[in-house]
Amino acid sequence: MIVPNPDKQATLKAFLEREAEALGFARMRICRAEDAENREVILRRFVGEGYHGSMDWMEETLQRRAHPANLWDEVKSIIMLGFNYGPDEDPRLLLASPDKANISVYARHRDYHDLIKGRLKQLSAKLLSRLREGQPDGAIKVFVDTAPVMEKPLAQLAGLGWQGKHTNLVSRELGSWLFLGAIFTNLDLDPDGPESDHCGSCVACQQACPTGAFPRPYQIDARRCISYLTIENKGPVPHALRRAIGNRIYGCDDCLAACPWNKFAEAASEAKLKARDDLKAPALADFLVLDDTAFRQHFSGSPIKRIGRNRFLRNVLIAAGNAGRADLVGRVMPHLGDADPMVRGAAVWALGQLMHQQDFAQLAKDQGGPEQDPDVKEEWQLALKGMA
Repeated sequence: MIVPNPDKQATLKAFLEREAEALGFARMRICRAEDAENREVILRRFVGEGYHGSMDWMEETLQRRAHPANLWDEVKSIIMLGFNYGPDEDPRLLLASPDKANISVYARHRDYHDLIKGRLKQLSAKLLSRLREGQPDGAIKVFVDTAPVMEKPLAQLAGLGWQGKHTNLVSRELGSWLFLGAIFTNLDLDPDGPESDHCGSCVACQQACPTGAFPRPYQIDARRCISYLTIENKGPVPHALRRAIGNRIYGCDDCLAACPWNKFAEAASEAKLKARDDLKAPALADFLVLDDTAFRQHFSGSPIKRIGRNRFLRNVLIAAGNAGRADLVGRVMPHLGDADPMVRGAAVWALGQLMHQQDFAQLAKDQGGPEQDPDVKEEWQLALKGMA
């Protein structure tokens, strides 16, 4: 463990705050690893309830995730940083345009992982450079959402904000639109105090959820969360939740946008995190014609690319079915012959929503319906009964 000269602690923290701000971070706070709660019991309860859905990695990494020292036994201090990605307007406004694709605010620009990780490395290098003389054993590890780190509880412990009833971090000064980054170090740094909960009796975030993903305050059931259903979920979206998804094709911002603390939020100033014009309100019809090559080209550098063309098209087809626009039928129809049964099934459902029952019945007869495609037999049967 390295303990900087106590007389230099305040100077060091001021240095870090200046450098973090220069790199675009909205806030920087510090906590000690030894003060972090061991969350193994909480995580095991979450997994035991099945709230993690098909995210098996949460169970596999549970023990390492439970406490920072389980991930790196040398960690003494954790520098938590928040990066603002606030939108220019309430993203829920786009829900009133069902022919447009609603993409979560964080995915309307380049992948934040690369950007934030690069900035964390720059800040770490500046810190080590300042301490290098006479302290050669300083060590640092940086994390951005891709390692088993409980960023939100650590951010609350450090004083960045608190974990709200929607389970996301909320800041009194910055609202809900924050990317979180963590710098683990064996330096013994002076910690900031934890932030207290300021949700009070407010339940706006829970009431805003269209699929009822919050079984109780401060708990989320991923299996009902639109972000999980459209991103992490690798299979068909449950029939009971498809209508509620509306035109959301990648993620959901409803619970974040509903938080009253966002009255203090500011739009992102980082140019690389400003929404691409073609992803602010893209037409569903344009996405329905993307093959795999076009999909990869269109979403190069975007987090959307990681779910692949098939999951993406599944989402777009569900949104198309919810759009209620007959002019989309011609663009949905070719996907009945898609190589992926999940895509074919979503196309069947969409057409069942967009076509008159008599016309759909004739289509099923012409296509061979359930007998022709046993992999999506249930989709055909439910759609023909008008139950999908």
